[in-house]
Amino acid sequence: QVQLVESGGGLVQAGGSLRLSCAASGFTFTNYDMNWYRQAPGKEREFVAAIHWDYGSTHYRDSVKGRFTISRDKARNTVYLQMNDLRPEDTAMYYCNQYTYWGQGTQVTVSS
Repeated sequence: QVQLVESGGGLVQAGGSLRLSCAASGFTFTNYDMNWYRQAPGKEREFVAAIHWDYGSTHYRDSVKGRFTISRDKARNTVYLQMNDLRPEDTAMYYCNQYTYWGQGTQVTVSS
């Protein structure tokens, strides 16, 4: 059974930091991207960042470049999203994704 379990969300002031985690299990990790998406109230879900599990290559949406860093720990089957210099517009539910699988999400709220 495939499982993606996010954690690490919370309430933070603008300029603060959070680190999200996504613990994955139940599938073969080879040759896939692991992704983070987010969805704010009333808006569509949008891509945030991706990392190739094997090669470690990364991709980011423009608005988070230089502030967010995606990484993975192969031994722990976990993907992280380090978020620095958070802004109110980063407020959203953040989801971990691999192929067609999604986690339940973790809420990030940034106050101004």
